[in-house]
Amino acid sequence: MSPQPGRPRRSAPAKPYRRPKKDPVRILAFEALRAVDERDAYANLVLPPLLRKARQDSTEAKPFDARDAALATELVYGTLRRQGTYDAIIAECVDRPLREVDPPVLDVLSLGAHQLLGTRIPTHAAVSASVELARVVLGDGRAKFVNAVLRKVAANDLDGWLEKVAPPYDEDPEEHLAVVHSHPRWIVSALWDALGGGSAGVEDLLEADNERPEVTLVARPGRSTTEELMAAVGEGSALPGRWSPYAVRLAEGGEPGALDAVREARAGVQDEGSQLVALALANAPLTGADERWLDGCAGPGGKAALLGALAAERGAALLASEKQPHRAGLVERALAGNPGPYQVIAADGTRPPWRPGTFDRVLVDVPCTGLGALRRRPEARWRRSPEDLAGFAPLQRELLRQALSAVRVGGVVGYATCSPHLAETRAVVDDVLKGRGGPAPAAEWIDARPLMPGVPELGDGPDVQLWPHRHGTDAMYLALLRRTD
Repeated sequence: MSPQPGRPRRSAPAKPYRRPKKDPVRILAFEALRAVDERDAYANLVLPPLLRKARQDSTEAKPFDARDAALATELVYGTLRRQGTYDAIIAECVDRPLREVDPPVLDVLSLGAHQLLGTRIPTHAAVSASVELARVVLGDGRAKFVNAVLRKVAANDLDGWLEKVAPPYDEDPEEHLAVVHSHPRWIVSALWDALGGGSAGVEDLLEADNERPEVTLVARPGRSTTEELMAAVGEGSALPGRWSPYAVRLAEGGEPGALDAVREARAGVQDEGSQLVALALANAPLTGADERWLDGCAGPGGKAALLGALAAERGAALLASEKQPHRAGLVERALAGNPGPYQVIAADGTRPPWRPGTFDRVLVDVPCTGLGALRRRPEARWRRSPEDLAGFAPLQRELLRQALSAVRVGGVVGYATCSPHLAETRAVVDDVLKGRGGPAPAAEWIDARPLMPGVPELGDGPDVQLWPHRHGTDAMYLALLRRTD
C-alpha cells in the first residue's frame, strides 16, 4: 500500500548503537605498528613487552594464549614485510594519494590487507575483524572508510593484484621485483649487484627476506653444550645448527628466555652467520702469542660472549669495547660468568684508549645499514635510504683503520658487517688497504673460506658473504686481514 499524498514517508527505525568488539590480538598488532611508525621502534623490541602485558591482562574467561601470540606476531611481521606490496594495492583502492591517508588508518588497512592477501583467514572474517578494530581505535566514521577500501582489496587475490600493480618484468625488472617482493627499488638494485648481476638468485634472496627466520641459539663453549640445549628445548622442537658446532635451531620458535642456560648467559640467541664470523676470527692461523683479543664494536654482546668463551678455553683475555654505555651494559650481561678473564668498557673505537699493537686478534663488526638482517627487522628496509651509506662510510673505514693499528704485526683483524651492500663490504676493505682516506698499517688478505668448513657457495674469496637464501643465515660479510707492518 503506497503512502497517502502529502503524508511523510516513515523512516526505518534507527539501529541501536552496538559497542565495537575489542579484539586483543589485533589491538596489540595495531599498537606495535604505531610504535614502529611513530617512535622508529623495532618490532622485535616492542612486540615482546606487548605480548607479556597481554598475557598479564588476560583473564581465565578470556585468556591470551600461545595461538593468540602467534597470530599477533604474524600480523605484525607479515604486515611490515609486505608493506610495499600492500601500499601499492591500497593505493589502487582509495580516492586520494596514499600520503594523504592518516597513518593510523593506513596501519589498519595494511593489517586488513595482510589478513586478506597473506593469511588463510576467511575474507568475511578478515574484513569484519578489521572494521571492528577500526571502530575501536579510529572511530565509527573512519571505520566506514576502512570497510569500503578492504572490500575493494578483497575483490582480488594477491596474484591478481600483483598483475595489476606491478610493472611487467621485461619492461622494468627492478620495479617489478620491488613491488612483488616488497623491497624499496634501491635495495633491490643493491642486492642484485652484490649477487654479481644477472637474474640468478635475486628473487630467491628477496623471497628469503620475507620469510620468518628460525630462532637460533648458541651454546657458549665451556659453559653449555648443544646437547643440554636440545634436551631443555625438548625432542622434536630443536634441530642442530647447519654450520656452527655450537648452534641449535628452534623448530617451533619457542621461548629462549625460558631456558636456564639462556637466563644464566651460558647460552644465547645468536644467528648462525654471526657465530660463523666469530669462529672464523678465532680460528684464523696465527704465529706467536695468542693472549689478547679485542671486540671493538661489541654491542649488544652476542659475538663478544662467544669470543670470550673461546678465548677462555685458550687462556686468552678479551676486551669488549662498545661506544654506547647502555649497549656496553648489554655486553656486560652477555659476558657475565665467563670463565676466562675479560673486561667490558664504554669507548669509541675511532679514538681508542688502548695502545697500538696491543692485541693478537681484533673483531670490528661495524655499524651499517643492516640490509643483511631484513628477515628479522623488516621495517629497516623502509627506513633506510641510499644517503645512509654515505653516513656510515667514514665511520666504517676509520674503525677498520684503528683495528689494524690495534693488532700487532702478524695478528689478525676481522672486519664484519651485517650488510651485503658492496659499499659497506669489499669497498671499505679495499679503500683502507690502499690508503684511501688516510694511512693505515699494511695488511694482507687471509682466505676466510676454509675457516667456515662445510659451508657451501662461499664464492671466489678471500672474503666471505653469507646469504639467507643460500645459507639460511643473515647476510653477514667477513674479511680477514693479517697485519704485515
